[in-house]
Amino acid sequence: MELTIREERPDDCRTVGELVEAAFRPLAFSDHTEHLLVARLRRSEAFVPGLSLVAEAEGRLVGHVLLTRLEVVAEDRSAATVLGVAPLSVLPGLQNRGIGSALLREAHRRAVRAGFGATLLVGHADYYPRFGYVPASRFGIRFPFDAPDACCLAAELVPGSLGGVHGTVRYPAAFFGETPEA
Repeated sequence: MELTIREERPDDCRTVGELVEAAFRPLAFSDHTEHLLVARLRRSEAFVPGLSLVAEAEGRLVGHVLLTRLEVVAEDRSAATVLGVAPLSVLPGLQNRGIGSALLREAHRRAVRAGFGATLLVGHADYYPRFGYVPASRFGIRFPFDAPDACCLAAELVPGSLGGVHGTVRYPAAFFGETPEA
């Protein structure tokens, strides 16, 4: 299967929503609203043009990844900007074929070109280490909710980019179902 990874276009939004919803439908840990999260994040200040990517194969969208701005806030209230990976989605019948890996690697490359040095995510402890993810706690980074340490992950896309970064992750309101006022 020949795969093309490209930036999401406005006319992809509906199909991306359907793809994300389908990818998370069979997962018991999901609240099945990830497609709504994507729509909210697109409209938020956290959205970074160029970091919502789709994978296309044989003329159809088969995968999607979204990276958005997050902050890590230290006790002294200083903040460091990083990117959050959420969600990474591949159509169920095409999972385990390298589509998610290709999307994430390309998202990392584009993030570095856009000037970002690190990413954070909550995800499978067995999947993400192959991309350089380690428990965020190793950097002194905490997430604002209960989740296993092994699933709260960070990756330095640029070596040393998380040096001196510590504190609690601050998610944009869009992550919690809130949308900015019009």
